[in-house]
Amino acid sequence: MAAETFDGTTVVIDLGLARGEPDGYSSPGRVPAPGWLAPALIAVLVLLCPAASAAPPPPALDPVLTVPVGPADPFTITDDGSLLAQSLGTLVSYDLADGRTRWQTGSEAPTYRLNTGGGLLLIRSVVAGLRSDPVTRALSLDDGTARWRRADNVMTVAGSPTLLAVSSVRSVTGPGRRVQRSIDAVDPVTGRTRWAVPVPSTAVLLGVPGPGDDGARMLLVHDNHTAAVHDLVTGARLVTGELPAADYGPDNPVVSGGLVLLRHPTPGGRVVSAYDPGTLRRVWTRPAGFAFGITSCGRLSCLTGPDGVRAVDPADGTQRWFRPGWRGVEQRGTFLVATGTEAGENELVGLADPDTGALLTDLHGWRPVPGSGGDHLLVTRGAGTDGRTMVAVAAPGDTQPRILADLPAGTGDCRSVPGRLACRTASGELVVWAYPPRG
Repeated sequence: MAAETFDGTTVVIDLGLARGEPDGYSSPGRVPAPGWLAPALIAVLVLLCPAASAAPPPPALDPVLTVPVGPADPFTITDDGSLLAQSLGTLVSYDLADGRTRWQTGSEAPTYRLNTGGGLLLIRSVVAGLRSDPVTRALSLDDGTARWRRADNVMTVAGSPTLLAVSSVRSVTGPGRRVQRSIDAVDPVTGRTRWAVPVPSTAVLLGVPGPGDDGARMLLVHDNHTAAVHDLVTGARLVTGELPAADYGPDNPVVSGGLVLLRHPTPGGRVVSAYDPGTLRRVWTRPAGFAFGITSCGRLSCLTGPDGVRAVDPADGTQRWFRPGWRGVEQRGTFLVATGTEAGENELVGLADPDTGALLTDLHGWRPVPGSGGDHLLVTRGAGTDGRTMVAVAAPGDTQPRILADLPAGTGDCRSVPGRLACRTASGELVVWAYPPRG
């Protein structure tokens, strides 16, 4: 401590450290930090560390598996979550959940169609050296073991596990719809014929619902317009009736709303008639207008044509709604996928409510991905001039699709199931990606 006397002399008085002066005062430095600062910094670090150490979000399209395939190698996705693909002469079953191989087996001939039914993989192929016509081979879906072989085309009808061996008529009506000679029910274990229904000339084959919980039945419409309903368990003929002359083909007649709907001409013009599949009696008839197709729209039936889409009540044929700008609809889960424009182009319109026809999500400019998406739809569109494709998820009520990612240039022939997208690439591979369906 310094003090000045009366005569101007400066006197220095040493008070010493015993008076309570901190040691740091003897050599002044930086200002000491307040006592609350250190705990506050620790608290901030505790809060930031979990965020800094958290894993980054997964990619919108995460590759699950990649399979080398040829341009003509078929593939299919089953209801139990398997990918079945012919890969360079080998048939392989993959688990779509994690991409692991379930089983694989050699293919004795190039396969051009893969179907499933009765717990079997049904392979349609041409066997070199045996015959020129294709044959159907059955493999177990569980382990890929060979079960049996038949020369016929083997198919199922909606709502029934019964395997039917048919000889398809080669015409514009498409395979499996117009048949000839005989229809045989196939034992899925042995491949032997359980029962047979002769077809004198040709007939159109269609699965129709049975009463209550009895399961599906088989409807045959013969060339003389005689219709017969058969039990799929025994093959027994249950009821017969007469149907009018019509252009019977792949999409006529159809089953919708529990009835058989048939487009046919009359002296007064083209009409749509509904028939009870249990009795083959006509329930109602209404004008067809310009309709060239009939499809299910939820609880309603939709008549599609160049003048628009009309939804009618299958109970009495009463029109419920009409959309002149649409040209077609497809049922996907609980919603409709509407296509068409007033100019006539078959473009994607959007997702619609089947009960009212109200547009729920606008999808102009997008293309739907074939397959099932559950409560949503995968859509694609061109992403530029370099061949890239953008993929997105659309769900009812969304203002616009949620963009996922760009697919590699040259990607195509895509199919989807909930949470998975499978596409061929320009490099000769089949790639399966995982994607987050919603959120």
